Amino acid sequence: MLLHHYRFEPDTSLLDLDVFRDELAGSRSPVVPFKAALRDLQAGLDEKFRAGADIRDLVRGRAWYLDQLLAMAWAQHAWPDDGVALVAVGGYGRGELHPHSDIDLLLLLEHDDDTPYREPLTAFITFLWDIGLEIGHSVRSLNDCEREADADVTVITNLLESRLIAGPERLRDAMRERISTDRVWPADRFFEAKWQEQITRHYRYNNSEYHLEPNLKSSPGGLRDIQMIGWVAKRHFGTEQYTDIVANGFMNDAELRILSQGQAFLWQVRYALHMLTGRAEDRLLFDHQRTIAELFGFRDTPERLAVEQFMKRYYRHVTALAQLNDMLLQHFDEVILRGQESLETIKLNERFETKGGYIQVRSRTLFHDKPSAMLELFLLMAQHPEIEGVRADTIRLIRDHRHQIDDHYREDPLHQRFFMALLRSAGNVPRQLRRMNRYGILGKYLPEFGRAVGLMQHDLFHIYTVDAHTLRLLKFLHGFRKPEAKAEFPVAAAIMPQLPKLDLLWIAGLFHDVGKGRGGDHSLIGAEDVTHFCKRHRVSTHDTNLVSWLVEQHLLMSMTAQKRDITDPDVIRDFALVVRSETRLDYLYVLTVADINATNPTLWNGWRASLLRQLHSETKRALRRGLKNPPDRDDWVRETRMEARSLLQTIGIDAEHIDPLWDSLGEDYFLQYAPSEIVWQTQGIMAHNDTHLPLVLISAPTEGMTEGGTKVFIHTRSVDDLFAATAAAMEQLGLSIHDARIATSHNNWTLNTFIVLDNQGHAICDPEHIEEMRRHLVEELDDPDDYPDIVSRHTPRQLKHFKVPTEVLIEQDPANDRTMLELSAPDRPGLLARVGRIFMEQGIALSAAKIATLGERVEDVFFITTKAGEPLTDPDRQQQLRERLTDELSV
Repeated sequence: MLLHHYRFEPDTSLLDLDVFRDELAGSRSPVVPFKAALRDLQAGLDEKFRAGADIRDLVRGRAWYLDQLLAMAWAQHAWPDDGVALVAVGGYGRGELHPHSDIDLLLLLEHDDDTPYREPLTAFITFLWDIGLEIGHSVRSLNDCEREADADVTVITNLLESRLIAGPERLRDAMRERISTDRVWPADRFFEAKWQEQITRHYRYNNSEYHLEPNLKSSPGGLRDIQMIGWVAKRHFGTEQYTDIVANGFMNDAELRILSQGQAFLWQVRYALHMLTGRAEDRLLFDHQRTIAELFGFRDTPERLAVEQFMKRYYRHVTALAQLNDMLLQHFDEVILRGQESLETIKLNERFETKGGYIQVRSRTLFHDKPSAMLELFLLMAQHPEIEGVRADTIRLIRDHRHQIDDHYREDPLHQRFFMALLRSAGNVPRQLRRMNRYGILGKYLPEFGRAVGLMQHDLFHIYTVDAHTLRLLKFLHGFRKPEAKAEFPVAAAIMPQLPKLDLLWIAGLFHDVGKGRGGDHSLIGAEDVTHFCKRHRVSTHDTNLVSWLVEQHLLMSMTAQKRDITDPDVIRDFALVVRSETRLDYLYVLTVADINATNPTLWNGWRASLLRQLHSETKRALRRGLKNPPDRDDWVRETRMEARSLLQTIGIDAEHIDPLWDSLGEDYFLQYAPSEIVWQTQGIMAHNDTHLPLVLISAPTEGMTEGGTKVFIHTRSVDDLFAATAAAMEQLGLSIHDARIATSHNNWTLNTFIVLDNQGHAICDPEHIEEMRRHLVEELDDPDDYPDIVSRHTPRQLKHFKVPTEVLIEQDPANDRTMLELSAPDRPGLLARVGRIFMEQGIALSAAKIATLGERVEDVFFITTKAGEPLTDPDRQQQLRERLTDELSV
């Protein structure tokens, strides 16, 4: 199908067919000139592509020249009669061929008996393979076409797009008659099947246009969505061009432009992919994104990488195409599937009504006469959850009138009241904000948000564009209000009903990332933007301050939980001093949980959940105690010892057995562990008789627990390389370490505790698996000098395409008499074991570690001392450690 007002004219400079015929006539073998012609044709097309030729000329030009060459190849063979024809079908039938697209051919027979044609057909197909064509072919009679098309929607779709290349036209006409709507697949049945096919296809891509490595054909908003519109229109209207759909009133010129521009862009990207890879590649992998961005003329700027600029253009095109696909298919649904139904109409007010459960305007001039109605529509949908969606005609009217939303529109108090009423409604506000974004209204009304539409970050951590991430965050926040959230998000589910104003949460969520891509700290930029929004919308000073603080500090809680030692009372106190109130703490907690879940589905696990829960509860306790009355470290140690002692005594362990062990551990041990953990470890140590073998205890979350990880406790003689050996052994088991707490007794025994998860981010709970882990660790650690091999698994493909610099920051932690080392480095198998070995080589002792993997990079924090237990303050030793880590971990 042709898009927009375009007329293809063959470029005869690519291949002179008269010269080719002369070469063919003078050649001993026809294979040689055909192969040379195909090679020269593709080289000429590629040269024109690099020079910026119209992509439509290239894609259709290759198909046109293939038509001529195939017709000549057909003529090279002797056919017994005119009962066979060569027909292009599928994409080739549409007249579209990229460098390595499938060349779909139908060898169409008039009669079922193929005996007279077997030999020439075999020779013809073999010849096409010999000259290097990658073809997909089928041999079918007219009866076959009718029977197979009736049985399979894929076959009827393929045959719908057909062109005669050689042979009698009457056969192709007869085939089209056999598959007409009055014989097979009437328009309603065809549409329903194709729509279900699209739903299934979109589901495979999480119903999102926003993927780090999208598929140009199959992802939502891709080429298949354009083709879908054409297939349905062709089946229903019998159209050959998209302009015919406009003539039928189902699409307007503006929508035709969106299709034309979107298809041209996707064709450019697809052509580049085929040319660069030398194969039919439709996945826009990281391997190729940078190269294509450079090929298309994008260049890095201080604010944004070239690849991010290129992908923003991609996302904007496919989002527009997906929106148009939704609207047009809904229009087709209303006309084709439900056109004969008698739908109930219910009046909502003087401006809106519902028809068949979908809202529509009562006057086609409504948005022109009352532009405020564009916001009122979404408010009504929030107030009436029974409304299923928006009628297609009304969606088109929204799209046609959204240009009215300008600075004057935004400053109108009536419009501001409508928007705030939406945010304050009791309904599903995030769903309506997603609809507003889908129809292009949200970015118009909030230009700060509009600048973030389609904005991506080229990494493996942020797997959605900023706008998609933001709307997912709001969806998670709303999900915390549902009863089923109590199982997976118990703390968030308990907090949500207690928050005084949910509208403040929606505002903070909308603005938390809008500052990205604009240079500077996005949190500060967002805080400034949201302050302006609140003042413009007459939000109280108190609420404005809360929302601005939430946006500015939206990363504080996750960074504190992941990078600081939250068992340290001073860390809790410092965090509480920033938060200052329980209300702020609750808002920040739910915003943080939603932010993590909406950033990347792999980030949220039981361990992160337990860290945030612990930070929330300890901070709430500190706030209730009062910031002027912080917990004393001695009191903390004394209370922990008393509670643990009481628990041990209830199970029959005397104090005379407890005190010698505890006296050797020092006060820091009782700051690091909860009383229940101390009881578990103490019991294990006292029951362990073989002091020649390390004690390894493993505790999994109990059934029904959704938070936490698998705890591994190791008690053995202290040796220099124990941490490095443990990290290597856990790598061999396929475990990822997320937290490490290292304690050494006065009599030189270590008490090391690790939180581990499997490679899917889950706690290990299977008893057999746990016993296997225990045996392996005992075996590897009974002689740590016999250092386990560091695993040498292949680095995953995606990680190879990100150049993450290794950065080492060393700061002092005087309150705890130790040094903090923050490491940012590219992720790779065996990384933590390598870090452990470097610490061993450099004479570094580790007291605790916080491990965080964020996409293609790790951000780990280690609390270290010298072997003598002193902070690492010597500048030369610090520099030497930095250099070793940088040299070893840079890839």
